[in-house]
Amino acid sequence: MSEVKDNKDSGDSRETRETNVDSILGRLVIDKNLCTDTEVRECFAVMKNLARQGKPHDLTDALLAQGYVTKTQISRLEKAIEEARPTQRIPGFQILEKLGSGAMATVFKAKQLSLDRIVAIKVLPKRLSENPEYVSRFYKEGKAAAKLNHTNIVQAIDVGESGGYHYFVMEYVKGKTVYDDLSKGLVYSEGEALDIIIQIGKALEHAHARGLIHRDVKPKNVMITEDGIAKLADMGLAREAADEETAQIEAGRAYGTPYYISPEQIRGELDIGFRADIYSLGAMFYHMVTGRVPFEAPTPSAVMHKHLKEQLVPPDHINTSLSVGVAEVIEVMMAKNPEDRYGSVKLLLEDLRSVQSGEPPLHAHKGFDTRALVDLERTSPQADATLEEVLNEYPQQLGTKILIIVLTGMLVVSLLVIIVLMGKNR
Repeated sequence: MSEVKDNKDSGDSRETRETNVDSILGRLVIDKNLCTDTEVRECFAVMKNLARQGKPHDLTDALLAQGYVTKTQISRLEKAIEEARPTQRIPGFQILEKLGSGAMATVFKAKQLSLDRIVAIKVLPKRLSENPEYVSRFYKEGKAAAKLNHTNIVQAIDVGESGGYHYFVMEYVKGKTVYDDLSKGLVYSEGEALDIIIQIGKALEHAHARGLIHRDVKPKNVMITEDGIAKLADMGLAREAADEETAQIEAGRAYGTPYYISPEQIRGELDIGFRADIYSLGAMFYHMVTGRVPFEAPTPSAVMHKHLKEQLVPPDHINTSLSVGVAEVIEVMMAKNPEDRYGSVKLLLEDLRSVQSGEPPLHAHKGFDTRALVDLERTSPQADATLEEVLNEYPQQLGTKILIIVLTGMLVVSLLVIIVLMGKNR
């Protein structure tokens, strides 16, 4: 649409308006199949002729005059035009449509002109662009994502600033999120859920190996492509495990999403480890196979309180068709004490694959056995002794008790015999 830039008769303000509005509108009516590219070019030609006659028109006027669109259709596009303006300031990219928005950013579908490929661009709102803390966090997300290169992680492409807008370019994923399904009331089958959780487990294993904790694993951040590939998105809360400075700054604050947040994140502990991601993944797994979040309450603070204090209802008590293995795995993933969870995603994946193939989750069993032994230690009369000492001494204690019982029995019998004999002698 070179006509936009060729029209110099109407002055700089007119050219700026065409660039910021007319070019966006031109692309939108083509993308929405309201007009063809030829028809849009024809309208730009009409605009140019009118401008030469001293009768400037914008593209809206030309489209309406030519009868290519209706006023109702133009009205529907106005909001999309306004939302698309920030990305027009990002050189090298052509906005196509808005994909979604949240409190922290708006995401657009766009074309990277240099490589002729579709990408997604996350743009920080203007009001947040003036806040150094938000800008810093935005760039940290881009840098964190750039360290990762995995099939099951949304790939980072570029991060930067243009025209006062901070942006993050990433891989475009065509498909849906796990949240999209859950919000419609879908309950995943055990097999479907296992497949997705294993894929996201691989993504976390990759991230953890590079020292990154995601800290916000949840259904909205898991995308499923049309080919069934699960991809972990949004590194907005990701933090390097070794980043002590950030840990000190964030100490005492709860970062995460209430329905899926780990207890240690709620407490704002200084040392948030990789097991926090395992807990959140377990909470998402629970939601997928039961159709319910692990803990429900009227307010976010009440939900988080339950994560800290309330016992988890076993998932197979809600969905009785679940295998015992899946229920065990989820309960270990969601243990309130991080030390009682899987020690690494590698161990978790081994159990998930075992369950997937119909075998028992051995690491989960070991976890339950270890906790049972710890309980034995706590209730033992020799509570100040080590667990190993208790276990080593237990057989000896048992043998001693049996010997005492036998000797006591023999003594009783001997006494009875003596009494009988004394009676006869009388």
